[in-house]
Amino acid sequence: MNSKNKKSNKSALHVNKGVDQPPSISPKARKNFQKFRKKSLSLDDYINGIKRGDRAILSRAITLVESSLPAHQELAQQIIEQCLPLAGNSMRIGITGVPGVGKSTFIESLGGEITKRKHKLAVLAIDPSSERSKGSILGDKTRMETLANNPDAFIRPSPSAGSLGGVARKTRESMLLCEAAGFDIIFIETVGVGQSEIAVHSMVDFFLLLMLAGAGDELQGIKRGIMEMADAIAINKADGNNKDKANQAKAEYNSALHLFPPSPSGWTPKVVTCSALHNIDIDTVWKTIMDYKELTTENEYWPAKRNEQAKYWMYETINEKLKSHFYTQKDIKTKLQNFEADVLNNRKSSFQAAQQLLDEYLKK
Repeated sequence: MNSKNKKSNKSALHVNKGVDQPPSISPKARKNFQKFRKKSLSLDDYINGIKRGDRAILSRAITLVESSLPAHQELAQQIIEQCLPLAGNSMRIGITGVPGVGKSTFIESLGGEITKRKHKLAVLAIDPSSERSKGSILGDKTRMETLANNPDAFIRPSPSAGSLGGVARKTRESMLLCEAAGFDIIFIETVGVGQSEIAVHSMVDFFLLLMLAGAGDELQGIKRGIMEMADAIAINKADGNNKDKANQAKAEYNSALHLFPPSPSGWTPKVVTCSALHNIDIDTVWKTIMDYKELTTENEYWPAKRNEQAKYWMYETINEKLKSHFYTQKDIKTKLQNFEADVLNNRKSSFQAAQQLLDEYLKK
């Protein structure tokens, strides 16, 4: 019997006892991570960190601004309130352009020119978010590798999250924090040619439109409204065989701009050509921006525009807060579904349903 058991133990069907596997995460590594994980910062920690230009703390403060959590929003507003006296001393430049125009390469090239002139640059890049997944690539730091490693530059991509007004307001608040941290030049790169440009135009001093030559009908490829907002048009990729096309496009844009009504700033929009990839005439773009600043400072349009923008954003914030408050009311949320069904089944008109909902809301 014993001999049979011994034979059966040697059978190919016998399975030896397994070896215990180590944990997937080393306990020692977990302990070290917990020791060095980010500690929560107080209001004073944020203010002092921003004042001394600490980028890590500035990034965390911007994260609070972008957060939708009520506790984060409350702390963010306290930070902004205390940073406000330190803000406003920068030049704010909006940069937009058609897809494929090379915005990231242009910003990196112009950013290098600016930092060489002893300026500190912050780039706030609004990245498009997926309407389906709400996710964003946030790849600007990858595309601007040289500028991202520049000690005098700070790049912060932000997701649009499908909310134009919200992102625009949060971008403005982030800009104030960057100014308080000592950045005297602020770039705001927009998603592309569209509605976001209108919001960005309302928060910058200078609006730069990037265009391409030889990409079809030059004047049909962009909305008239965007061109009217532009303080300058830079035709990028003006190098090699494309140089003649760029000069022709420059003449066409100059002719088109003269058809627009004069700007209240007293500035005539300029058209320049450049090559960001080969760093050609980037200094001309910067000189154009500085010429604008000199003119509008002398005729006092610069401070007047800043005041108008501050007033505009006060009203925009009121509108946004009221809208947010309306949609977060529990009874409104419940009635919205019923009223929506009534509208879809033609029991109520859209205007009647909206009016009744607003009446319910205003009773409170």
